[in-house]
Amino acid sequence: MSILSDYFHQYLVQTTPFPLGLEIQKAKGSYLYDHKGKAYLDFVSGVSACNLGHRHPQINRAIINQVQSYNHVMVYGEFIQSPVVSYGKRLIDCLPKNHQKLYPTNSGTEAMEGALKLAKKATNRSQIISAKYCYHGSTQGALSILGQSLNRNPFRPLIPGNQQIRFNRFDDIDMITTQTAAVVLETVQGGAGFIVPRKDYLKKVWKRCHDKGALLILDEIQTGFGRIGTLFGFEQFDVIPDLLVIGKSMASGLPVGGFTASAKLMDQLNNHPPLGHVTTFGGHPVVMASALKTLELILNITQTNIIIKKESLFRRLLVHEKILEIRGKGLMLALILPSEKQAQRLIRQCMEHQLITFGLLWEKAAVRITPSLIISTKEIKKGCHIILHCLDKLE
Repeated sequence: MSILSDYFHQYLVQTTPFPLGLEIQKAKGSYLYDHKGKAYLDFVSGVSACNLGHRHPQINRAIINQVQSYNHVMVYGEFIQSPVVSYGKRLIDCLPKNHQKLYPTNSGTEAMEGALKLAKKATNRSQIISAKYCYHGSTQGALSILGQSLNRNPFRPLIPGNQQIRFNRFDDIDMITTQTAAVVLETVQGGAGFIVPRKDYLKKVWKRCHDKGALLILDEIQTGFGRIGTLFGFEQFDVIPDLLVIGKSMASGLPVGGFTASAKLMDQLNNHPPLGHVTTFGGHPVVMASALKTLELILNITQTNIIIKKESLFRRLLVHEKILEIRGKGLMLALILPSEKQAQRLIRQCMEHQLITFGLLWEKAAVRITPSLIISTKEIKKGCHIILHCLDKLE
């Protein structure tokens, strides 16, 4: 244990009783390096926040160029700043016609807060419907619609008036009524175990929302920016959300989030009352410079079928009696093992063999495989070999 490790435990709050505790010296591409210079192949990519790997040279150049001009100069929404405006235009150009404006935030959960507020104001309703085992962030609004009561209970009272449906259960769709302000769904459920929606499920939810005057909010914080093969996941399911919530890999590892919708919806945030939703650092020019270059690079990747080919390679290589199932889509994959204990042991043993994997929030028997989109075939084969070797040694 190093002095830095001691300080880590003494002065910083840990989010779990047993953090991985890897002491990072540097990162590059698909690798992390510890304080002894040992290289670890990264199959997690910052929990899907670094879709272009670590320290991508073009991203770094965009950040440095912006830093040399200016950093933060004014609360969001007052000054005209080229990185924010340029990013907003470029992103909106990629979205369906009913998405005309972006509100940038500092994180995905802040973006979800803004989307929930906007849905309530626009519909003059208060009920929010989410899915069981969902995860949309940890702030009070996002926590109020969290899919696990065990994780909500210590923080009650929360925001009332919320209901939950079972993801992929068509008979629950009737719970959406004229009292519903919005339905919030992950396009692919993350913490629940990388659950892909069944055929026409999202489409039927969308239709029911429109029939009842409710808004559909899709959470693409994790599935967005190429993670499952297209720029955004909803493109694969024949559905167009009323509000789109984004974050994580949007700026290649810098803190960021945002939500988009029509101009008619978004303009409700600037009046009755003015400052209905405000942020100091949302749309930070350095972050947006990184986001713009990230978007350009990911668009080039998603115009090919390379992500689907890499998914196929993982599925071909990761065949083992202890892997009961591989869930997910694109490079958002989860290995389902026989038990939570085995999953945790595999994660630890992989790290001992210099491969970074991770778990999921609610599906405890899962091992996360979310490498960068630019991971090489050689690196995929190397990591899969380590996983199979560790599984062979697993009791």
